[in-house]
Amino acid sequence: MRDIAASDKSVIKPVKNPVFVCAISYTAASEIPGLTVAGANAELVKYTSPADSEFLYYGHCKCINAVPATPDGKPTPALITRAALQLAEIPFLIVDAGAKVKPSIPYVSFGLEPGRNITKENAMDMQSVRQAFDHGMLLGKQLAQLSDLVVVGESIPGGTTTTLAVLGALGIDARFKVSSSMPENPHDLKNKVVASAMERAGVTFGSISSPFEAIATFGDPMMPSVAGVAHGALDRGSRVMLAGGTQMSAIVTILKRLGKPLKGLCIGTTSYVAKDPSSDLKGLVGMASGQVPVLSCDLYLGGSSKPGLQAFAKGFVKEGVGAGGASIAAMLKSKGRITGKKLMKAIEKEYEISIEAAQKR
Repeated sequence: MRDIAASDKSVIKPVKNPVFVCAISYTAASEIPGLTVAGANAELVKYTSPADSEFLYYGHCKCINAVPATPDGKPTPALITRAALQLAEIPFLIVDAGAKVKPSIPYVSFGLEPGRNITKENAMDMQSVRQAFDHGMLLGKQLAQLSDLVVVGESIPGGTTTTLAVLGALGIDARFKVSSSMPENPHDLKNKVVASAMERAGVTFGSISSPFEAIATFGDPMMPSVAGVAHGALDRGSRVMLAGGTQMSAIVTILKRLGKPLKGLCIGTTSYVAKDPSSDLKGLVGMASGQVPVLSCDLYLGGSSKPGLQAFAKGFVKEGVGAGGASIAAMLKSKGRITGKKLMKAIEKEYEISIEAAQKR
């Protein structure tokens, strides 16, 4: 499994029956101009997560008439996730963790409202935070009885900004360390948004000790939902891979601050996040808990014949919808028969079917 890099090589071992879970969610902070390019324009951002989940099922979307993409047409990372899950025959399910628009697919609902704009008001009420965690924990326990590796991804535009705010409130300085869907990471804007939110709430760096309070004030519904799923699965003896980028450092921090055991937990991402010079996933995870390994996979998209896929290696999008974790799970399940280059070919085929064929119609 030479295409997987890890901070702890001992976690690179085959799995028999992984399952993939993707939490789709929303934060109104994503409406702040310049924070994200998830969606072709600001009005379409609310459709990004449900469209991503529909794409995993159908290979096309129902809530919008095109595949989610950046303004200049670079496709959603759900393209990578779908190719990996199909190639390795990994089952998956979608969790509605506060999506603003509901997808036209079968999904598990946690009954949550979308997250609010943290510069204007608290993100969530405390009851909803606890409900998200509790429902996630119940689901995680069930999944652990079906699987030896629960892979948990997310789709929430603007989530790195809420991550920055939650980590800061809990005393972890994540400034200039969270990633972005853009090559030019808008760190200054994110820092400004978080400073405004903290001033609004009367909170200073490190002044909140409760992770649930930090989420309610500055987070989003994805955070307690994913943290709950991870804890429930770990508690029942399954291994858990948090499939994503720097947002997953917030999940590790939440579990650590809640005093939950982290044995069996790791993070899985793409090499495009792991090697991103504008962020520091390993550093953030190290500050949260040095015991959680970070795995990354090389998908060789820089050598793809498709310019839209080459963009991932040039700093666009990089990760999302659990793309890196799903790809790593595919490699682990196949005991290395599925390589990064084999995955790249499957991703290219998916691109041809879903993007190029649609453009010709």
